Amino acid sequence: MRTFKQPLSEEEEAYYIRMYLEGEKEASEEARQILIERNLRLVAHIAKKYQNVDESPEDLISIGTIGLIKAIQTYDGSKGNRLATYAARCIDNELLMMLRAKKKSSKDVSIYEPVGIDKEGNEISLLDITCAEDTDAFEKMSLQDDIKKLRAILTETLTPKELQVIRLRYALDGEEEMPQRMIGQMLGISRSYVSRIEKKALRKLRARFEDDTAR
Repeated sequence: MRTFKQPLSEEEEAYYIRMYLEGEKEASEEARQILIERNLRLVAHIAKKYQNVDESPEDLISIGTIGLIKAIQTYDGSKGNRLATYAARCIDNELLMMLRAKKKSSKDVSIYEPVGIDKEGNEISLLDITCAEDTDAFEKMSLQDDIKKLRAILTETLTPKELQVIRLRYALDGEEEMPQRMIGQMLGISRSYVSRIEKKALRKLRARFEDDTAR
C-alpha cells in the first residue's frame, strides 16, 4: 500500500508557502515540491470518493495531484483559509472535470447520471460530487428527476442573478463549473457577494424542495 508523508503543520505550511512565493528559483522549486508531497495524503483521501469509477487509484491520484498543483499556484493566504482547505476544492474539481470529460457525449449531461459507486455501495451522481461540501440544499432532490425538471424549478424559484450564479457555479449548461472569484469578475461583483448570492439561492431551493415534499 502506498504511504504518504504527514501533512504540514500550520507554521510549516506558512513557511513553505512564503519560500515558494518569495524564495530564489531553487528554493522556490524545493518549497513547491514539499507542498505537493506533504499534501498527497489529502489527494488520496479525496480520490477515494471516486474509487469505483473506471480509473485506477494511481490515475485518480495523478489527476487529483494536478488539482493540488493548481491550488498551490493560485493559493491566496490573505483569504484566511489553510492551503488544504482551498486545495481540497481544486482537487475535487480536477477529478470531476475528468469524469465530465469522459461522460459528456452531448452538451446536456444529466447531473443525476451515475458516475460510480462509493465505498458503501451507494451510487454517486455528478450532483452528489459537485454538491458534496456546501450544497446540502440539493440533497432532497429525487435522483429520479431529470435535468428539465430541475431547470424549471430553478427558473421558478430564483431571481435572474441567483439563477446565473447557480448555473455558472455548478455547470448546469454543460460547461465547466466556475469558482466564485471568476464569476465575480464576470459579473463585476466581489467574490464574497457571489458567495452570499449562492448561499441565499441554495436556501431558497431547499425551502422549495421541502415545501414540494410536504405536499
